[in-house]
Amino acid sequence: MTPLQAQHLLDTAECVASAELVQSTLDRLAGEVADVLAQEFPLVLAVMGGAVVFAGQLLPRLNFPLEFDYLHVTRYRDKTHGGEMEWRVLPGQNVVGRNVLVLDDILDEGETLAAIRDRLLHMGAARVWSAVLTDKANGLVKPIRADFCGLAVPDRFVFGCGMDAYGLWRNLPAIYALAPEALSE
Repeated sequence: MTPLQAQHLLDTAECVASAELVQSTLDRLAGEVADVLAQEFPLVLAVMGGAVVFAGQLLPRLNFPLEFDYLHVTRYRDKTHGGEMEWRVLPGQNVVGRNVLVLDDILDEGETLAAIRDRLLHMGAARVWSAVLTDKANGLVKPIRADFCGLAVPDRFVFGCGMDAYGLWRNLPAIYALAPEALSE
């Protein structure tokens, strides 16, 4: 994709959550997480690469001791629909016996987050919580529900705030929905 094509994706997209709304949502989420986990000394795991922006903005708002690490599992690989799950990086032994908070950018179909929860419990985590920046209002019965949820987004392909469109635009401070004609798959 050329820079002009990438810009066209953004220019034709619809803003579904402003940067200001995202920031106020992060403030709310931090308070909710602190209310539950401040005394738990949790291991916080960001799901790469989508949750990097979410984690980078949420973590400074959490004013309690925690340990941070990451894991990398993907189903999208720069596409607009999920495929087979690919585990790229798992956390180490620091999961065993720990209360774990998994941070992810979006709860779409729920398959990835449910698989992460199950894998962490199998690895010995004492308990697994999840926090997502966005939850797609797609009407599906999802195999997991996030313990902490930021924003509901429409049943469209969304990007920005860590979520990408064809591998691009994770760096946007607001959340956008691709124009229907921009979906090539």
